[in-house]
Amino acid sequence: MSEEPMRSGAFEIVREFEVEAAPEQVWEAITTGTGGWLWPVEYEPREGGAAPFGGTVTAWDPPRRLTARTEDVEGIDVQTLNQLDHLVEPLEGGGCRVRYVHSGILVDDWDNQYDGANKHTDFYLHTLRQYLTYFAGRPAAFATLDAPAASVAPDALDVVTRALGIPDDAAEGATVRFDLPGTGPVDAVLDYRNRYFVGLRTEDAMYRVFGRNHFGAPVGVSVHDFAPGADAAKAEPAWRGRLEEIFAV
Repeated sequence: MSEEPMRSGAFEIVREFEVEAAPEQVWEAITTGTGGWLWPVEYEPREGGAAPFGGTVTAWDPPRRLTARTEDVEGIDVQTLNQLDHLVEPLEGGGCRVRYVHSGILVDDWDNQYDGANKHTDFYLHTLRQYLTYFAGRPAAFATLDAPAASVAPDALDVVTRALGIPDDAAEGATVRFDLPGTGPVDAVLDYRNRYFVGLRTEDAMYRVFGRNHFGAPVGVSVHDFAPGADAAKAEPAWRGRLEEIFAV
């Protein structure tokens, strides 16, 4: 009896949003300032230039359009084509509209991969808007890490937020006092919250907690610290130690 064929299929995730930032600020954020809201990436600034994950820049028109395309994505065995397209249009009276399109082909576990990419898109683009609103142009010390393997449990994200002192009933927009690893209690705006992700913003940093346990992976954390002298090399072990305490077996 032959095995069931592997599911394969194209996908497209489209988002549009407006932001009170100049097109040049958006361009900087999506090209050279990505550590402030996503993770540090590099583009060779020309059409045909190198893009992340072994990709190629297929459109480079600052500050209007950036498109990058990758085939047979390096290090990702569930995707054979990945394209990111950003279109930035100025608005009368200031600000701009951004159209973001993520498309490609997924070759394994299509439903789960697409669901994860779709939900992550909303969180990443929200973080981009936060960066443009509160931290545009400021260099960031960036750190990212995964919690221990035990954080794949269904309630893992809730376990982390409770351990950090974030009340279960705190809603988006609330100011909370949470236990910042390596620092202690600090006040932060809970700028994003749903069952999959939590975003915290202080005067000098953004902290993102990813409930990837809902997609079969460990909980993740990213730190975008804009304070003068911020050191990612100190933030990463502080968070790692706290997460190891939370999920100690």
